[in-house]
Amino acid sequence: MYEAKSKEIVLRRVREALAKSAPFLPPTPDFTSPLHSVVPTEDMSVVFAENFIRNAGVFVYCDNEEDFFDQLFIYKKEQNLQHLYVWEPNLQNALHHAGIEYAADQDNFVRDAEASLTTCESLITRTGSILVSSANAGGRRLSIYPATHIVVAKASQLVSDIKDGLQRIRDKYKDNFPSMVSMVSGPSRTADIEKTLVMGAHGPKQLVLFLIDDIPH
Repeated sequence: MYEAKSKEIVLRRVREALAKSAPFLPPTPDFTSPLHSVVPTEDMSVVFAENFIRNAGVFVYCDNEEDFFDQLFIYKKEQNLQHLYVWEPNLQNALHHAGIEYAADQDNFVRDAEASLTTCESLITRTGSILVSSANAGGRRLSIYPATHIVVAKASQLVSDIKDGLQRIRDKYKDNFPSMVSMVSGPSRTADIEKTLVMGAHGPKQLVLFLIDDIPH
């Protein structure tokens, strides 16, 4: 008897609710609007640095190219890096003129490669990630094999989101789109075994970025 009355009460409330005028509906969402808020251009380097450091990356700001060479020399000395591998001709020439030693041969790479220096395609501000591709003269191995991967980039390479970075690659290479495009977000890590975080399991233990400020102020 009690259950029957309860059912009647519920049904009556449903009927009363349906009899009322339809509630105000919010406006139709704009699916063309960006999912994430747009970061102002002047704030990109700051936001990127915060996200990059949050990803366990080492961030080094450089006022200009000369400052980059000075700071790279100091970092190389402090970390006691004896074998810094560089395969990109432009970087090799720049380091040669700056008096910074590097390794260019590939014969002893597997044995000696403790660190590498490469450029990149762009920097993704929202995620603090580095976008690299196989089209780079450094190839794939330099960004994966050495324990320390050092990247040099310019502030003008900062983009808001992943789609912007991919569009830059499309514009740059046209029909010769690279066979590999990868977004690197901090050092390699895994927690597959007993949920214990292990750094460098599938790649570099340390990711270092030297960002050269080339934006006019």
